[in-house]
Amino acid sequence: MRSLQERFEKSKRYKASEEELLAFYEKMLLIRRFEEKAGQLYGLGLIGGFCHLYIGQEAVAVGLQSALEEGKDSVITGYRDHGHMLAYGIDPKVIMAELTGRAAGISRGKGGSMHMFSTEHAFYGGHGIVGAQVPLGAGLAFAHQYNEDGGLCMAYFGDGAANQGQVYETFNMAALWNLPIVFIVENNQYAMGTSVKRSSAETEFYRRGTAFRIPGMDVNGMDVLEVHQAARVAVEHVRGGNGPVLMELNTYRYRGHSMSDPAKYRTREEVQGVREKSDPIEMAKAELIKAGIDEDKLKEIDKDIRAVVAEAADFAENSPELEPHELYTDVLVENY
Repeated sequence: MRSLQERFEKSKRYKASEEELLAFYEKMLLIRRFEEKAGQLYGLGLIGGFCHLYIGQEAVAVGLQSALEEGKDSVITGYRDHGHMLAYGIDPKVIMAELTGRAAGISRGKGGSMHMFSTEHAFYGGHGIVGAQVPLGAGLAFAHQYNEDGGLCMAYFGDGAANQGQVYETFNMAALWNLPIVFIVENNQYAMGTSVKRSSAETEFYRRGTAFRIPGMDVNGMDVLEVHQAARVAVEHVRGGNGPVLMELNTYRYRGHSMSDPAKYRTREEVQGVREKSDPIEMAKAELIKAGIDEDKLKEIDKDIRAVVAEAADFAENSPELEPHELYTDVLVENY
């Protein structure tokens, strides 16, 4: 029997229809424009606290989450979560309202950038503690298994979180209990300001599950078609009752770790080199032009998306802030 990586290597890029590729492109562009606007609002003081932008990593969330079944599967991630919610199809207005701490936000303005949540979309955060979402993801996977609902959990974490002990404890338990979970390492090359080579003895993260007999997949996270194809292979494996999969998505963030990070640990030339050679949106755009899509149509799409993002920002700015008494609600939920 061929390994997952071998199966993936056989047909490495998804053969998307023109319509599918256009949908991927639009979603990635929405994330890019939304995050650029979020950065602007942060600079104006309209977004407080920490804010971690997803610029450069768009192909990961779009390629992976487009392989899930909405209403059946669950997702959990870390604090760089806006892009994941947009890839899931959640309204940009309520996401922007949450960023700006408004009552209309998806977490009623109380979660902010790092703690967004939507049970309606089976999106369980948004977690500020590095790596803490991974064992919670195993819990979600156990719920799918226990309820026999055919669903799986996709649990995202970064290259920095990959060195957390709780991640390995979760690998062990997930393999032992044969849980329906796909572990996603978003390797954007830097854990805050520390490069992978300086912090990890094993830099090929997809191999980290070997001790637990969890198959790994090494994926170019800058190519949305490769990401989507890898996701299809992994999801099919997990749905078949074969237990967990570990995927490493090699990607890159163009901005600092958060808005307070000057990113002096890397050169401008390094960032620009990635932008010029492997930008996920430009790669998809080139594929669309090659397929015969008129460049004017793509410019029109960009214009429309900018309008959607501007509308989301206006909605957020004009939405009321929380009343002071709201500080004491949603602190504790009691179930009887």
